[in-house]
Amino acid sequence: MNSAATTHHKNKTLTTLLAVFLGGIGVHRFYLHGAKDFWAWNYLIAFILFASAAFLARSTDTLTITLLALFPASIFAGWIEAIVTGLTADAQWDARHNAHSRRKSSSGWPLIVLLVITFGLGITTFIFCVARATDIFLTGGAFG
Repeated sequence: MNSAATTHHKNKTLTTLLAVFLGGIGVHRFYLHGAKDFWAWNYLIAFILFASAAFLARSTDTLTITLLALFPASIFAGWIEAIVTGLTADAQWDARHNAHSRRKSSSGWPLIVLLVITFGLGITTFIFCVARATDIFLTGGAFG
């Protein structure tokens, strides 16, 4: 094996970290698969649509735009991918992403802490979005 093959080791903890904090724009997918990844570009487009809806929701009172602005689908998908990535066994991760690398992945406590943070962020944000959407739908946003 040449040294170029060993430099492409994909770190599972770093991938999870990218998915947690920048997963909404697909940075973790770009890290794993490069700029040719179809899903990475979908994350980016979905985030742009969410940001546009959030901007437009401030100026209009349409329910559809407001609901689009409340549910950041790309961010939720990034968090789900962070959990799936973090829970993948190291041997399976290496077989899928580091087949030509001499290094072996060894996840530890930082990954576990990151998964707990991801789960907490995801559940809290989802509950907030559902509560706010219910408020807007039933009362027209009288409580927010």
